[in-house]
Amino acid sequence: MEIKVNNDENLRLDVYLASNTDFSRSKINNLIDSDNILVNGLVVKKSYKVKNEDIISINDIDDEIVIEKENIPVDIVYEDEYLAIINKKSGIVTHPAVGNKNHTLVNALLYHFNNISKKDNIRPGIVHRLDKDTSGLMVVAKDDKTHELLSEMIKNKEVERIYLALVWGNVRCDNGKIDAPIGRSITNRQKYTVTDINSKDSVTHFSVIQRFKDVTLIKCRLETGRTHQIRVHLNYIGYPIVNDLVYGNRKIIDKDYGQMLVSKSIRFIHPITGKELFFEIEPDDTFMSILDSFR
Repeated sequence: MEIKVNNDENLRLDVYLASNTDFSRSKINNLIDSDNILVNGLVVKKSYKVKNEDIISINDIDDEIVIEKENIPVDIVYEDEYLAIINKKSGIVTHPAVGNKNHTLVNALLYHFNNISKKDNIRPGIVHRLDKDTSGLMVVAKDDKTHELLSEMIKNKEVERIYLALVWGNVRCDNGKIDAPIGRSITNRQKYTVTDINSKDSVTHFSVIQRFKDVTLIKCRLETGRTHQIRVHLNYIGYPIVNDLVYGNRKIIDKDYGQMLVSKSIRFIHPITGKELFFEIEPDDTFMSILDSFR
């Protein structure tokens, strides 16, 4: 769907679309946040001021996908009536998209949970996502209220997410902070990069756990949650993640596994009960086998 702006200069993009489409304001914001609304072919923020002759392209993938339940095993670490914590396997896509509507985590969640948030029709229950080849802990919301509260908590940096990453090279400093904006690459739309063009503020904190001859095991804490954030940031500072087929630029150890990145722990206050929740998992056998090969 394309819209050509005419005589509405200086309106915010989300305001303009709310007045000129049948989409709800929340749907518009979701489409903008997921890079499914482009202006003149570029990703922009919702605060972008539209100009006469701008071409707004809207990819409403909800209209193209019918999500089916699939009996795919799910490792449920914790569950109550409001939310669940799952341990996602490497190699499974989080949610359906055009050209890939089956065999995703969402297909599995719809099968295993009777109740799941439908706040986002294409990503039911998904509060935050993990890349296909990133494994580890994720939060799933079972109702819209919990989904809304959890999303707000992540936005307000009230959810602590810790990742383990094995990176190429000897990371010299014991601790560091990467504060560099991330946006979609203009040369490869499947990749993201550190850039000032159509980007969003992105912050990753890291600390060294152990150094080996050719690699370093580090811990990362997300302050923001951009697409491919840890992978892009670590590659940007010269320490790409081992086995990353997209950003690694180094020897691939196991082409069937994906990047050596795992969402190891998550901590937050339950948005409904007020109870503190903390969960931690160990990396899977393949991760540990690759790690051990560098010892």
